[in-house]
Amino acid sequence: MRQYDWWTAATRIFWAVLALGLGMVVVSAVEEKKEADAPEVAIRIAPLSDGTSLLKEADVLMEISRSFGYNLDGVPIGKVDIERVERILEDAPFILDAEVYVDARNKIHIEVVQRHPILRIIDRDGKEYYLDKEGLKVPLSKHYSARVLVASGNIAPFTPEYKSKKHILNDLFALAELIRGDAFLNAQTEQIYVDGSKELSIIPKVGNHRILLGKYVDMADKLKRLKIFYKEGMPYEGWNKYTSIDLRYKEQVVCKKR
Repeated sequence: MRQYDWWTAATRIFWAVLALGLGMVVVSAVEEKKEADAPEVAIRIAPLSDGTSLLKEADVLMEISRSFGYNLDGVPIGKVDIERVERILEDAPFILDAEVYVDARNKIHIEVVQRHPILRIIDRDGKEYYLDKEGLKVPLSKHYSARVLVASGNIAPFTPEYKSKKHILNDLFALAELIRGDAFLNAQTEQIYVDGSKELSIIPKVGNHRILLGKYVDMADKLKRLKIFYKEGMPYEGWNKYTSIDLRYKEQVVCKKR
């Protein structure tokens, strides 16, 4: 019995010493990794749906350098605040989401998802910007001009609270979403115009005419009538026969000839 107790105690001591040793090795390895410098920062920017990008790797590095005061390559891993880097990047105007991690070789990886512009605004003061899929303001890019619908005319200046107010941007955003959701209309539409009475009209890509929509009321029905007219009436009459196609009146398509 005493011999068994001695063997059991010795076994427990052995495993305890082994666990302690392994723990020290792990702690030492972790500390060594923290003190090791990051040899490189690898940046991947997910392209927009058309394969292009509003920003470049240098823009991402500049955002980090501007906030931290230094570049991340060559900095000890232990001093890299991953969560802060992600927050800084997600506050940047072109970035929707950012994920940052360090691999086994101490290489810092930054993966960026861009904001996706759907509408380019030219307001009544001549200021230009995009609205993205979330309806947020995105500045124009110095690298690339997004191929999206354009809205111009009597558009009041942007305010961050526009969604909770009666602002023409709400109508423009909703109309852009309806047009984008229909492949045929999206291919036909060049620009949305807001007149002095804040009525909406469309300038098409093909044909020298204007499509009058009026106020943002029953807009899905108006676009449905437009689509039917384009497919059934326009091929016979020709794209340049009319100066305007008026959809403001319920259940009607009123065309004005040249």
